[in-house]
Amino acid sequence: MKMLKNMWISSSFLRLSSHPLNKRMASAIVSSLRLRPTFSSATSPFSSSSAGDVKPRPAVILPGLGNNSGDYKKLEVTLGEYGVPAVVAAVSRLDWFRNAAGLVDPAYWRGTLRPRPVLDWYLKRIDDAVREANELAQGERLSLIGHSAGGWLARVYMEEYGNSHVSLLLTLGTPHLPPPRGQAGVVDQTRGLLYYVEEHCAKAVYTPELRYVCIAGRYIRGAPLLDNADADVDSNVTVGIEGGEAISELAVTSAAPTLRARFVGQGYKQVCGRADVWGDGVVPEVSAHLQGALNVSFDGVYHSPVGSDEETRPWYGSPVIVKDWIHHLLE
Repeated sequence: MKMLKNMWISSSFLRLSSHPLNKRMASAIVSSLRLRPTFSSATSPFSSSSAGDVKPRPAVILPGLGNNSGDYKKLEVTLGEYGVPAVVAAVSRLDWFRNAAGLVDPAYWRGTLRPRPVLDWYLKRIDDAVREANELAQGERLSLIGHSAGGWLARVYMEEYGNSHVSLLLTLGTPHLPPPRGQAGVVDQTRGLLYYVEEHCAKAVYTPELRYVCIAGRYIRGAPLLDNADADVDSNVTVGIEGGEAISELAVTSAAPTLRARFVGQGYKQVCGRADVWGDGVVPEVSAHLQGALNVSFDGVYHSPVGSDEETRPWYGSPVIVKDWIHHLLE
């Protein structure tokens, strides 16, 4: 299949509402075409007209599943360049093996596992980081930045420890929604944890007192294991960054999805019940948004700092992407 690589789009393109699961991308036959990049950004209705007079709130960065604190060092530095002091919760890769304690809980095998006590160790790390950030805040409130599982664990923390000191929860590629129950071929990887969060944690809001901002990535579209006769766009469409601008690769004709798209699609299916959806390579776009939150999607954004590349595979915390969501921390 031939791909057209000279269609330029803005790396800051935002979608402020999630895509319906059944929305299909139209195929396009495009002649050689180069468009000037356009830039846009989402503006909060609560933005201050004199943002320069507002001292940025400290931010607490919460690592995702399998990540360690060092993976977010560059993000911490980038935030500092915008004047946002940041504290990364102290987590090592070995710490995640603590979750194996859940295997001895019968609730794990029933699929009704609760966050506590299995994840008490992580909640304690959040609290330690929040206490450190509070010293920097000097009485002001904080921002929580949760990457991947760190986003829904932040919601558990706010439910268990209180949120009076939090004014913003910004999540990056977080699988907020539990998978559909009883669907063939779908196994809840969290063994009930996301069902608990959905049922017991506070709903997302976007108010002057507390704002939820949920950011999703559209890096690659998945595909089912078996060919979909109705597909009209190559499922291996990806969006990369070249020279500081994004490149969208559109398929000219229909073709069978690649092995990579099928593999990614099976991962998406375990999270949202569908394989043929867009996502960041790990978390589907539809799962990373919450009703009641300000939901934003970025084209060309990969899930994790591990395996990311600043030029062709930026992740949510890459400087070229941070510049398009940093305003939420400055408001």
